[in-house]
Amino acid sequence: MRKILFLFLLAGPLFAQTKQPVDYVNPLIGSAPSQTPTAKRHSEAGSELKGQIAPAIGRPHAMTTWTPQTQATETKCIAPYYYNDPKINGFRGTHWLNGSCVQDYGSVSIMPVSGKLALRPAERGSRFDHKTETVTPAYYDVRLTDSNIRAELSAHTRAGLLQFTFGTGGDNAILVEPNSDEGEGYVEIHPERNEIVGYNPAHRIYQGAGQSAGFSGHFVVQFDRPLTTFGTWTNYEPSAGSKQAKGVGRKESVGAYVRWNLKPGDVVRVRVGTSFVSEAGARKNLQTELSDWNLARVRQQTEAAWNAELGRMQATGRDTDKTMFYTALYHANLTPRIFSDSDGAYPGFADDTAIHKASGFDYYCDFSLWDTFRACQPLQNLLNPKRSGDMMQSLVKKAEQGGWMPIFPCWNSYTAAMIGDHAQSAIADAYSKGVRNFDVKGAYKYLRKNAFDVNSDPKSYEAGKGRRALASYLQYKYIPLEDSVWQAFHKREQVSRTLEYAYDDFCLGQLAKALGQTSDATILNQRARNYRNVLDPATGYVRGRYADGRWIARFDPFALRVSFITEGSPAQYTFFVPQDVQGLARLVGGRERFVAKLDTLFNDGHYWHGNEPNNQISYLYACAGAPYKTQARVRQLVQDEYDTSPGGLSGNEDGGQMSAWLVFSMAGLYPVCPGTPYYVLGSPTLDAVTIRPGAGNASFTIKALANSSQNVYIQSATLNRKPFSRTYLTHNELVQGGELVLQMGPLPNKNWGSKPEEAMPSVLPE
Repeated sequence: MRKILFLFLLAGPLFAQTKQPVDYVNPLIGSAPSQTPTAKRHSEAGSELKGQIAPAIGRPHAMTTWTPQTQATETKCIAPYYYNDPKINGFRGTHWLNGSCVQDYGSVSIMPVSGKLALRPAERGSRFDHKTETVTPAYYDVRLTDSNIRAELSAHTRAGLLQFTFGTGGDNAILVEPNSDEGEGYVEIHPERNEIVGYNPAHRIYQGAGQSAGFSGHFVVQFDRPLTTFGTWTNYEPSAGSKQAKGVGRKESVGAYVRWNLKPGDVVRVRVGTSFVSEAGARKNLQTELSDWNLARVRQQTEAAWNAELGRMQATGRDTDKTMFYTALYHANLTPRIFSDSDGAYPGFADDTAIHKASGFDYYCDFSLWDTFRACQPLQNLLNPKRSGDMMQSLVKKAEQGGWMPIFPCWNSYTAAMIGDHAQSAIADAYSKGVRNFDVKGAYKYLRKNAFDVNSDPKSYEAGKGRRALASYLQYKYIPLEDSVWQAFHKREQVSRTLEYAYDDFCLGQLAKALGQTSDATILNQRARNYRNVLDPATGYVRGRYADGRWIARFDPFALRVSFITEGSPAQYTFFVPQDVQGLARLVGGRERFVAKLDTLFNDGHYWHGNEPNNQISYLYACAGAPYKTQARVRQLVQDEYDTSPGGLSGNEDGGQMSAWLVFSMAGLYPVCPGTPYYVLGSPTLDAVTIRPGAGNASFTIKALANSSQNVYIQSATLNRKPFSRTYLTHNELVQGGELVLQMGPLPNKNWGSKPEEAMPSVLPE
């Protein structure tokens, strides 16, 4: 007995050191320029080389995350943090849409300074060494070299806690700056409460650019020591003793500062509550989430929240692979962000100025739907259907308050930022996978309005309400080249719009059928075939077409940019027919010619992983009888397009989509056609992954036996110990639990999964 006890005590430290999922996450991945070949080839003016990731410290889908700030701006396409920047000039409570080319809004920055009171970012910024950075989803720690200050922070969902250890005695200060893009920020000091409060009004971009978004980012900043010396600034001119400063929209920088005479090693702690409703809401959020000043406790609790989130998928494999996998799963769980306060209050959507109450659900915003409908929203449907339902209910509430289902809702406003109408896909996919905790009938009402009703009101259409170019789409069954959409950020791209609307109509048709709307379903299924009207039979590629039926004369299917395609080539977009892969294959000459066209895309360097309409393409081989080619392509993409360095993302992250692709693909499957309950199999990078769907207690494990960088091909498979040759799984199979075992090898088994009946079924009726 003593020997057993001794061995147990000896092993104790080993058990204590077992790594948790959060320990594998590297939030710096994507914060430096991408070095992948496809990003370099296809990037326009270098824009797609930026991963646009700012390390986000806080809870999953937090209202406000915290990040070191190297760029003091809320300018479009400028992230708060870039890995290659040499100085930190603040620590920002940010609402940056991770991996995007949009803009931050309603943010506030906190910056400690030592010695002379320096207010301008270029002057107050301090050098730092990445070797001194500790970065996790729950904690950030860095030494500011120039000012000899150690900065630490952690955060909850709506509140953050910062801790500064001042290495140099004497005059030291902390600055509080609302980063107002239009110069309308406000700060007020309340020394009797040891508080600084304020707000930063949000403004729209894209449709209604520069107009008020109808709400502000409110903040309450509390200090753990008395405020005896303080002041404010306007345009970086300090005003000692002043308690208020307000910008009047002339691009003024305003802020507040507090100063102390400190001893070396003194610590100052700062708590910050945030809200999109009011100062009172920010204070209540702070009181609810951070009851004390214990940074270690906040860190521990936030780590636990991330371990619960990331632990929905348990990965087995090399540490490098687990770092890529869990970092991707972390990135996929940053947005959409919770927009409602701890008591459920949130500002009305678009031009609704009322304060609403989310009852029984969290209200979410910042849906990058052109990107995230593909894999990020399906990942939520699989792992956290309750949260997915809250997101779908948030879309319904936006539609009720704004009158139309939003297409790309950000900043709690309509945007018309990208093409398509992909709330159709997100909601249909949720419903097809059993998500029911949202107003489905209300959702259908507004989805149908988007699909059938042309918005004839010029003012609201210009503001982003209604499908772009719907009148032409309904008249011609495609969008002709004559129809440019001036009331949108992307103003032409007629072929891409046609393809995306055909897919969206399919999704709504699936939902209509499930809800018993048979007449609508029939019409929508017909419209789902509209992709055929822009597929040129002479070339086998999609092509611009005029209203009279003529094809555009000058045509290169591999041109990197053409006016009728969104951010890519006709060859790439030809394969965006997820609703009818089999029909597309027949139209281009059958399965063999379809596979040959896929080979041309990859072998000749025309594939671009960093542009989302490409993301499902590698899985289409499996739909055409050549799953071994899917297996090889997916493995190669994981190897080429991702790594664990700061530049380890292939272009923009785009709200989590690039990472969601990686999560699914490393696990061994992918939702090629959201809106249907199917996942196409690829080639797992991980040796095993156990999926714990949020719908119940069952778990589903995918094992790759003899897995290695050479053994990328499936030789045989069993599902629940029975021989298995399908190249897809159903959602029900995953949520009911079970085990898929894949025997891997170095040479392709061209027979496995090659029969037509073994491919993902085409659910579009003939």
